[in-house]
Amino acid sequence: MTDGAHGTDGATYAWAPPEPAKRKNRSGLWIGIPAGATAVALIAASLVLIAPGASVAGVQIGGLTAGAAAQAISSRLAQTTVQVESPAGEVTVTGADLGATVDAAALADKAFADNPMWKPSSWFPQGTGVAIQVNAAAAATALRERAPGTYRAPVDATVAYDAASQTYVTTAAEAGEGIDVAAVTAALQSAFDAGKTSTTVDAELVPVEAPVSTEEADAAVATLNGILDSAGFYVGDERTVAVDRATAASWLTVTPDGKGDFAISADAAAIQKAVDGLAGSVNRAAVNADVIVDTGGEVIKTLTEGKTGRALGDTAGVADAFARQLAEGNGKFALAVTETPFETTKTERRIEVNLSTQTTTLWQNGQVYRTYTISSGAGDHATHTGEFRIGWKTAMQDMGCVPGYDYCTKDVPWVAYFNGDEGFHGTYWHNNFGTPMSHGCINMTISAAKELYDWAYRGTQVSVHY
Repeated sequence: MTDGAHGTDGATYAWAPPEPAKRKNRSGLWIGIPAGATAVALIAASLVLIAPGASVAGVQIGGLTAGAAAQAISSRLAQTTVQVESPAGEVTVTGADLGATVDAAALADKAFADNPMWKPSSWFPQGTGVAIQVNAAAAATALRERAPGTYRAPVDATVAYDAASQTYVTTAAEAGEGIDVAAVTAALQSAFDAGKTSTTVDAELVPVEAPVSTEEADAAVATLNGILDSAGFYVGDERTVAVDRATAASWLTVTPDGKGDFAISADAAAIQKAVDGLAGSVNRAAVNADVIVDTGGEVIKTLTEGKTGRALGDTAGVADAFARQLAEGNGKFALAVTETPFETTKTERRIEVNLSTQTTTLWQNGQVYRTYTISSGAGDHATHTGEFRIGWKTAMQDMGCVPGYDYCTKDVPWVAYFNGDEGFHGTYWHNNFGTPMSHGCINMTISAAKELYDWAYRGTQVSVHY
């Protein structure tokens, strides 16, 4: 096929090139892409930005992210200045100097949560106030450095052992003096709330309390003296080996931390010297008990106190353990011992008075110990029968020599009462034993009365009968 064709008239014709297709107009698309991207970006930004007009303590944070807002809040507080008029002249400090802080991150997060940019109804909210926290120690240091003439340092309370009284004692704290940190803090707070970057305040001098108070030292002294009061090695509740106060104090070291705490430590090596000598004081053989009882087995007199035998256990580690215990304020160290029980010997005693035979018999363990011929009460003064017990005893007494009695006998020896004013006693004014002769008492020879007096303890049973 050629590029042309022959007509009937012999002329040659060429094909006209085809008309190019009309191109589509895409200019609107290209123009629209930047505008759409901008809109998307604005929407995205509104999701992380704080609404316009928002503020915290006068710091404008509208249009900022929470992070940027937190930085702005902290920066403003740090840079806020307070001009202090003090007795030493003019002093200028910043929020940063005073150690002032706020929880800026939390404030910014809350501002965004309450007033996000994507929510037009939250735009231009009312400003938010916030409480400033000031580091009192940092503030006092800053003011002291800038106006040293206004500062007098406080004196901490101290603790020391007094050898004369053998006790720990407190030296009381003394307050110092310095610029009123509270007034400076209040001025900073007021300026920050008002959105001001500087302010002025008149500050007086006020007492500056010592870091270590008298009360804190007193508490430490009470603990230390409690250790001295009870220091020793114990077996049960018995302080078997006491540690004298001076020795216990020599074991202890008291270290204050300057903030009110007094750490106690103890020298285990020094304690070991005491531990080395424990066996001689702790070990002992059992001591058997010896007691007098009535017919019911009740003890009326202990002649010998029973004691368990004991042997000290392993003392390895005792010194270190006691040192740790002393550091905790406990001066009572419990020793491990092996105990041997004691035995008890019981002796039963009772007295029998037979008015028919005019005898008094001492019974011991069911056997007759002694029998004496006596003189009991005569006539209207007959000795009363019954079951009694020895009560009050006296080695010598005047009898009847008071109003109401029709007799007076001086220096009556070895008196042991069993029923009111009836009792056993020695008799020097007659020797007619075996016949009722007395005003109710049991008359005995002086030697017999002395033997009964020594043998019969208070509580001994007395049976009087015919």
